Amino acid sequence: MNMKPCKELFFVFFKIGAFTFGGGYAMIPFIKREVVDGKKWLTSEEMFDIIAIAESTPGPLAVNSATFVGSRIAGLKGALAATMGVVLPSFLVILCISQLLLQIEDFQIVKDAFQGIRAGVIVLIGSALISLFHRLHKGAFTAAILIAAFLLTYFFNINTIFTLVFCGLSGIIWNHYSKRGKGR
Repeated sequence: MNMKPCKELFFVFFKIGAFTFGGGYAMIPFIKREVVDGKKWLTSEEMFDIIAIAESTPGPLAVNSATFVGSRIAGLKGALAATMGVVLPSFLVILCISQLLLQIEDFQIVKDAFQGIRAGVIVLIGSALISLFHRLHKGAFTAAILIAAFLLTYFFNINTIFTLVFCGLSGIIWNHYSKRGKGR
């Protein structure tokens, strides 16, 4: 197998992992820019599907997304390359600063920096949310599911796994009966 796609996957996801703060949601715009807009490995629709799957499966969103993209591009070796690329920067940073963290966490400049970083992360998460929302098929059913999922998780503190199962089953049932009614 040609190793060039695996090397490219590794370096693309290494760059994403190294220069993105805030976890998986904050990485979504960067992954899209690199994978869809830059390398054109996937379409926006395929990327949206991968994010939906990555969000629905156990594990960190960034790792799951990298694994799915790598698998789509270069099979198992691509999945391993992309996953190692996105994980390695964080691992190296944590390895390097784990001993120093206890010594620097009380410095005011460190507290100030993290306050600014948190604000930036909120913007990145909001950007990812808006991007995902624009690609969502909008209608009464989708609005009802969005509201129901929000109510279940935020107000009733229902586990997100159960909420996702509810949303998935609702989508299956809705589409089954709506297609059936159209003379399927």
